[in-house]
Amino acid sequence: MASPDKLQQAFSLFDKANEQDPHTETVPSGKTYPKELLYALRMTEKLNDFAPNASEALQLTARCQHICRWEIPRDAYEMNRAGYLKWRQDLKTFHAEKASAILKEVGYDQETIDKVTFLLEKKQLKKNQETQTLEDVVCLVFLQYYFEPFSAEHQEEKVIDILQKTWRKMSEAGHQAALKLPLSKPALQLVSKAIKG
Repeated sequence: MASPDKLQQAFSLFDKANEQDPHTETVPSGKTYPKELLYALRMTEKLNDFAPNASEALQLTARCQHICRWEIPRDAYEMNRAGYLKWRQDLKTFHAEKASAILKEVGYDQETIDKVTFLLEKKQLKKNQETQTLEDVVCLVFLQYYFEPFSAEHQEEKVIDILQKTWRKMSEAGHQAALKLPLSKPALQLVSKAIKG
């Protein structure tokens, strides 16, 4: 059973942690946010849109998906595939520990904390429905908000490769939602090219 008070309390503490992010992002309205706070708000908004009946554990996970990510920078690892994979794995553990401490503080039971940890670690992707829903939301947020800036900085070949990897992680429902995103014409053309490729 969902507990709105605890959920909002956890959201508030997740957001308070992410407000410490020294990196910022300015949205089209001109408002500037700490980068990971903005990402967390976008994750919740997209989850509510994509899976309005999401469980409490999934709602919690979406909000803390990148909690305090700046504390483990990518450049602290070797700039190669092995370094990237080690960084990603360490981040999952780090996010799970940060989130668990906050959930304990709020008064969540161990079962809920374990479920959030399971989802943060992206276990059983393609097999577990909630893990898949979380991955779909991650991909949709990337495509809507971060893909175009990314594509502007990289060669088309790399952009197509990233799009194809993103597409493979998504479910059919995720694909349908992705094709309805408010992307620019050049971005849609790249997505179309990647899918056909």
